[in-house]
Order: sequence, then structure tokens, then C-alpha cells
Amino acid sequence: MKNKYLTVKALTNYIKRKIDTDPHLTNIFIKGEISNFNHHRRGHMYFTLKDDHARISALMFAGYNRKLAFTPENGMSVFIKGEVSVYESFGQYQLYVHEMSPDGIGALYLAFEQLKEKLNKEGLFDDRHKRSLPKYPKRIGVVTSDTGAAIQDILTTFKKRYPVADITLFPASVQGELAANSIVDAIKKANQFETEIDVLIVGRGGGSIEDLQAFNDERVARAIFSSKIPVISAVGHETDITISDFVSDLRAPTPTGAVMLCVPSTEELINRITHYKQVLLNQTKTLIQTKRKQLDQNMKSYAFRYPEQLIKQKEQELDLQIEALERNSKQLLEKKIQEQKHLFTRLKTQNPEDSMITLSKNFDKLQSQLKTVMKTVIMAYQRELNTSIDKLNLLSPLHTIQRGFALPFKKDGTLIKNHKQVKKDDQITVEIQDAYLNCTIKDVEEKHDKKSI
Repeated sequence: MKNKYLTVKALTNYIKRKIDTDPHLTNIFIKGEISNFNHHRRGHMYFTLKDDHARISALMFAGYNRKLAFTPENGMSVFIKGEVSVYESFGQYQLYVHEMSPDGIGALYLAFEQLKEKLNKEGLFDDRHKRSLPKYPKRIGVVTSDTGAAIQDILTTFKKRYPVADITLFPASVQGELAANSIVDAIKKANQFETEIDVLIVGRGGGSIEDLQAFNDERVARAIFSSKIPVISAVGHETDITISDFVSDLRAPTPTGAVMLCVPSTEELINRITHYKQVLLNQTKTLIQTKRKQLDQNMKSYAFRYPEQLIKQKEQELDLQIEALERNSKQLLEKKIQEQKHLFTRLKTQNPEDSMITLSKNFDKLQSQLKTVMKTVIMAYQRELNTSIDKLNLLSPLHTIQRGFALPFKKDGTLIKNHKQVKKDDQITVEIQDAYLNCTIKDVEEKHDKKSI
């Protein structure tokens, strides 16, 4: 009877095999609304797919969702391609998603709006980051396809409008999966170019949103934002809007329009110079006429009608100026003489020879004082030294010997302090006041009474 009962694991495995081998469940297409969305830190996406009557757990592994052009959100209606299988640990069936696209709105457009919102929050579109373009650029870089119509339009317009500019092309793929990386590399090359680029035009001709997708790529947007060179975005036709337009320093409606914004018209400059030239000539002519009238009036004045009186007047003014010059010169000379006398007096009172005599006397006096002090100090140290010598003599073993005592030593020169250092028949030396006695130990008798005599 017990063999009739299945384990939970066996039942779950059986159901899983049935579902996994059902061709209707291994490749299904399903539509539903996302809820309980959770993007795990390992990259997997967990969510619930539901409609008005039912719901199913769903999982999209990182290997599949990495290619999504949009970010799923709660409440979003989506189309899904995948398979149904059983998660054995929980004994529940769930949907494993392989492909997903939004319902009711294009995936590329949704990705465009999401990236636009993200970069806008980061401040990449702020006007404070926009740089002004130079009025008269010398070298202009162009990032676009070297085989497209856009580069031909750009070069033709430059040649007509501002032929003095030096154009450098940084070719890039502008369509397809490799386009974004190609554009990023071209922008980096332009920023590292051996000759400094004044303005950089990044763009291509018009097309569908799929064709322009490279210019809606986050990598391209960040490369434009990081560029040290001011960037003009020139993508598509006037109605085409891309992320590059928002992040660039200036948006042009078309590649040709970018040239119009980038450089002035040579014809307009010539007309402007001609206008300024005419204005300058007119102003110069007016100034000459005004000065001529002033000259005529001066010629008619009293001074020019009576030149002798004018000369006499100027001669008298000259005499007054000469007298004033002589008077001021005399006063200046007297002032300098007084200053010289004052300086001479100061120098005399501060004669270096007198100062040397005084300093020499002071030196002799100080030297005598130093000798006296040194003599006193030496005598004090001499007395202190003698006292120390006397004290050392009192403690010296030699002084003890002079009083009638003797010092015993072993043959190796070690002072014998107790009976343990010697034994019978040892040779020792006994030092007395005027000789050394070589002795032999006949016997060692230990003292038991250690009281002082």
C-alpha cells in the first residue's frame, strides 16, 4: 500500500517534466501588466504578470534583459515571449521570459523618454554647462559617416559660406549596433587631436527613430557632455529630436544648419567690412571738415592778424619763465648745500676712528675682567678637586695598607673576600705597605663568630 504514495518531490518532478515537454508551453507569447517588479542586484528581473482575472510569477534572467531597450515598470503593459516551467523548491509554476516589449508604445521611444528623464535629473541638459562657440573658428571637426550625404552637404556649405576654415573629418558609423561605440571613439579622437579643434559637429542625415538610435545612446550622450570641445548636434531633419540635441552645446536642425550656426558668411563679412569702411570714411571726412573750420576761425583771430604783438607777449612770458627757473635753481642749490653740511656734521660726530678707540678700550677692560673671573673659577675648581682627592685617599685600599692592613689576592688577581674563594695548598699573594708576599694556604679555618672586634 505504501508504494502507491508519491513524495512531494516526485510529484513536482513529474509535473515539471510534463510542462517542460509540452510544446505549447515551451515557446509561448503572452500579454499582461507588470506588478511587484524587482530588479535584483545580480541583474535578474522578478515580477508578476497579471490581467483582470489571473496572475503568474515571472522571471527574466540578466542574460536576456541586458539587451532591453527600456526599463520595465509597475503598471506597464507588455508583450512577452518565453516558456513556462516549475520552480521545484516552491512547487510553483512560473513564466521564464526571453523577450519583452512594451504594449501601446514603441520600445525605442520609451527608452528615449526614460534616458532623457535620467540624464535631465543628473543635470546633463542644464544651461550652465553649455559653452559658447567661437565667432571665427579656424579648425572645425566633423563626426559623421565619410560616405553619407551629410558630409557632402557640410563640406559644400563650408566651401560656399566660409572657405577659410580648416575641416577635419573624424569618420564614424552612424547606424547599426556598432554605431554608438564608433561615435564615442570619434569624439575622443577629436579631443585628443594633435591640432586643437575649435568646434565639433556631430551628426548625420535624417531617418527613422531606429536609424537615429545611436544618437539616443547614453554612451554618446556622456561622450558629448565630457567633450572639451564645444559640440553642435546636427542629427536628421528639423523635426528629428535626439538625446544628443539636449546634451550638446548647440542644436542644429540639419547638418547644413550646423554649418550656418558654426561659421559666419564670408559674403556677409565682406559686406559688413565694406559698410564699416564707408562709415569710417564719412566720419573722417566730417572730422576733417570740422578741423578745417576751426583752423579758419583761428586764422581770423587776433593773434594771427597781429603776429608781432603775439611774439612780444610770448617773449615776455619766456623772460618770466627764465627768472622763475633761475630762482628755483638757486633755492634748490642752497637746500642741497645745507643738506651736505648736515650730513658732514653727522659723519664727523660718528667718526669710525673714535668708535674704534672706544671699542678697543672696552675690549681691554672686558678681557681683564674675564681673566680675573677665570682665575677665580679655576681656583674654586682646584680647591674642590683637592677635597675630592683627599676623600678618595681616605677610601683607597692603599691608605688602608699604610695603616698596617694587608690585601690578599688570588693568582689571577682576584681579591679574596671570603674562605670559599680558596682551599688548602692554593698559592696566593698578600700585599702589604712595601712588598708582595707569596704564600701557600696550609689550612682554612672558618670563623663562626662574626661579631666585630
